Amino acid sequence: MADLTLGAYLFGLWHALRSAVQLCLRARISGAPGPSAPRQRHGLFIGALWFLAAGLAATSQGPAQAQTNSIVLASTTSTEQSGLFGHLLPAFKEATGINVRVVAVGTGQALDIGRRGDADVVFVHDTAAEEKFVAEGFATQRRNVMVNDFVLIGPKTDPAGARGADIGAALKKLATRSQAFVSRGDKSGTHAAELRLWKAAGVDVGASKPAGYRECGCGMGPALNIAASTNAYVLADRGTWLAFRNRGDLTILVEGDKSLFNQYGVMVVNPARHPHVKAAPAQRFADWVVSPAGQSVIASYKIGGEQLFFPNARP
Repeated sequence: MADLTLGAYLFGLWHALRSAVQLCLRARISGAPGPSAPRQRHGLFIGALWFLAAGLAATSQGPAQAQTNSIVLASTTSTEQSGLFGHLLPAFKEATGINVRVVAVGTGQALDIGRRGDADVVFVHDTAAEEKFVAEGFATQRRNVMVNDFVLIGPKTDPAGARGADIGAALKKLATRSQAFVSRGDKSGTHAAELRLWKAAGVDVGASKPAGYRECGCGMGPALNIAASTNAYVLADRGTWLAFRNRGDLTILVEGDKSLFNQYGVMVVNPARHPHVKAAPAQRFADWVVSPAGQSVIASYKIGGEQLFFPNARP
């Protein structure tokens, strides 16, 4: 009965009780229920009570069992929207029996979830912010897991003339030519990287945003959709771009610049700060994704024959 869902249990209880009430009403209306009616009513009543007891047992034991065998993972939209977790997490569950519930938000929000103790493990891509998370005592260790890279996406016609291998030069052109640019604007790892790149290019978007600069406050997928519908430029992680299908007239214009490197890390939330976190299964996840088995699964994830993430955990 541990597998009985609450919805199925309530429906079954409602059906059994309804049948008992209907039979009782028919007996009262007829005035002559017959010798078998009391036994039928008694049987339905006992059945309803049994169903109630079984359901209560299932709902009291099932969730408890599920909770001890599951963890909450706060992560980025790029790891989910690229399809990586759909490939990675089933392999982890098969290896360990542990279920993982993903909360996919921007890196800044994912770290805040960890700070509040609302996640057991954090898997994000902003090394400086992650190191601060550890320094603040919200985790005791940060470990490299994998890399991919950022790419500048824009219209195939490239009206800003941004195409090339130099992201700094491309952003300077976007700033001076008033071309539409969609920023995540959500304190995510991608947004943090974008702000660093603008700053390195000598453009302070915090003080004075270029004419075409627009913040969506959204995830990577929605930002790409906005760019596709408005023929705008956008900085994206390669993994999400490869998984994105609504490309319209967009294409990769800048790639390969070393400053577009995108490192992902994993951290277990410190149980000394939040004693309720499931540190043991969370540590199993962190250990597994940096193990040869986990790294192999990451490397095997491809779209159209192209590898999206490259494992780089240190032994």
